[in-house]
Amino acid sequence: MLETSKNTNPDIAPIKNKKPNKGLLNFLNSKKVVPYIFVSPFILSFLVLSLYPSIQAIIMSFQRVLPGEITFIGLRNYERVFNPTFYKALSNTTIYVILTVVILVTIPIILAVLLDSKVVKFKTLFRTSLFLPALTSVIVAGMVFRLMFAETDTAVANQILNWVGLESVDWRYNAWSGMFLMVILASWRWMGVNILYFLAALQNVPNELYEAAEIDGANVLQKFFYVTLPFLKPVTIFVATISIIGGFRMFEESFVFWTAGSPGNIGLTIVGYLYQQGIQQNDMGFGAAIGVILMIIIFIITLIQLFVTGAFKRGDE
Repeated sequence: MLETSKNTNPDIAPIKNKKPNKGLLNFLNSKKVVPYIFVSPFILSFLVLSLYPSIQAIIMSFQRVLPGEITFIGLRNYERVFNPTFYKALSNTTIYVILTVVILVTIPIILAVLLDSKVVKFKTLFRTSLFLPALTSVIVAGMVFRLMFAETDTAVANQILNWVGLESVDWRYNAWSGMFLMVILASWRWMGVNILYFLAALQNVPNELYEAAEIDGANVLQKFFYVTLPFLKPVTIFVATISIIGGFRMFEESFVFWTAGSPGNIGLTIVGYLYQQGIQQNDMGFGAAIGVILMIIIFIITLIQLFVTGAFKRGDE
C-alpha cells in the first residue's frame, strides 16, 4: 500500500484556527462596560450637537463677528441685550409659557382620564387622531391656521363670530388675538403627545386603590384628586418641565404668523429676537448673547420649578 506523503516543506506553515481574544470579549461584556457602550451614542451626540455649540455660543457672545473679522469686545453685547425690545420679547414669551403650561398640563390630564375610562368608546381612534398633529409640519399647520384666522369676513373664525352676533377680528394685528393664535397652534400641536404621556402613567395606577376608595364611599372627583393625581405627579412634573423649556424656545409658532415681523412686536419672542438680530441683521455676537441669556433664564426657572414640585426629594421622604 502506498502511504500518504506528509508535507515536509518547512516553508509552508500549517494553518491554525485563530481563536478570538477572550479577554477583549469579556471586557466588552462586563457589567461595568456594557452600560457605557449603550449610552455612548447619546453622549457623543450631546457633546457634538449640544455641548460644543453651547461653548462656542458663549465664546461668541463676547465677540463682534463680522465677515472675515472677529473682535473681542468683552461684555458690550450683554450691555445691549437689556433694552425695551428684549423686555417686550421676554414679556410675550413669559405670557406664552404660562398659558401653554396651564393648557398642556390640565387638559391632557382630563382627556387622558376620559380615554382610560370605560365611558369612551373607539379609544384607539381617538388616541391616533389626537397624536396626528404632532406629526404634521408646523409650517403647513401654520398656513392652515392663517387661512382660518384671516382678517377677512369670509375666514372661518370670523364667520363663526358673525353667526353668534360678534364683529370680525383682525387676528394677527391685536396683542390678545396674536397671543391666542400662538397658544392655540401650540396647544393643537402638542396636546396629543401629552395625553399619551398621561395615558402611559395611568396604566401604573393599581385598581385596588380605586376599589378601596369605592368601599370608603369616595365619588368620582374624590378618586381623581386623591388616587389618580398623586400617581400622575412624576409625569405631571415632566410634562410641565418640557412645556416650560419648549415655551421659552418657541419660534415656529410666531414665525408662521409674522414672517416679516409682527406689528408693535406683539408676536416677538426671545428666540425670534435672537433670529432677528443674529441672522437677519448679521450680528452674530449679539445674537449669541441673547441665546446665553435665554439659556440662563430657562435653567433658573426649570430649577425653581423642580424645587417647588419636590422633584429633587428622595422617593422615601
